[in-house]
Amino acid sequence: MTLNRDLRIQIAQMVKRSGEGHIPSSYSIVDILDHLYGRVLRVDPRRPQWEDRDYFILSKGHGCGAFYVVLHKYGFLSDADLERYSTAAGILGGHPDMTAVPGVEASTGSLGHGFPTAVGIALGLRIQGRANRVFALLGDGECHEGTIWESANVGANLQLGNLCAIVDWNGSAAQLMPRDDLPAKWRAFGWVTCVIDGHSATALEAAFSQLAFHPEGPPNVVVARTVKGQGVSFVEGHGKWHHRIPTDEEYAAMLRELAP
Repeated sequence: MTLNRDLRIQIAQMVKRSGEGHIPSSYSIVDILDHLYGRVLRVDPRRPQWEDRDYFILSKGHGCGAFYVVLHKYGFLSDADLERYSTAAGILGGHPDMTAVPGVEASTGSLGHGFPTAVGIALGLRIQGRANRVFALLGDGECHEGTIWESANVGANLQLGNLCAIVDWNGSAAQLMPRDDLPAKWRAFGWVTCVIDGHSATALEAAFSQLAFHPEGPPNVVVARTVKGQGVSFVEGHGKWHHRIPTDEEYAAMLRELAP
């Protein structure tokens, strides 16, 4: 059963209307984001800068269509914000902008930059003696950036137990590196690692409810097996749909597949 059909429809609407966006990448992470904001993160949409909030950073910034619809669902954004996506009159662009969008903690999109920012925030919070937790969502292709592993090394060596990484393991990286074992890499860097189905509500609940956060201790990583474009059969997988804007006929077919 496809979760969050309504959110996937909103993403398709935004991308079709604006002519900008990455539908498959957004579809692979939208279930994870909805679970985080609905059941895990301590945040307050009325006070996006609340001092005791958890921090979330979307390191794979091109998947921001999913981020925006989830922020809208949980009260950070208005209907008008979504309608103005990628227009001169709006605040939502093709990558998240922390200077304009409530709830966005880092301006991301250049791969390999968001995760190091999350590591720095986690360290800064610990130095200040604060109990906030930090979550960062990365792409598996992004995990070929050297900055990811430099940051993973720092996080483990400094025992940033207030930090959790989530990897969207949708197979993009396997197109170039088919023998890459992401869970083994994270374990080798000293991270507490679990592998789950990123489209299963049961698996998401089990993984995130069991995470242990400490002022000092090994950081956590949840490696989520996902499907790029999950939910629409002809969008799933890799190839032409990475940054494709659907035609009118394709858009209608997407809505038919996503209908309840």
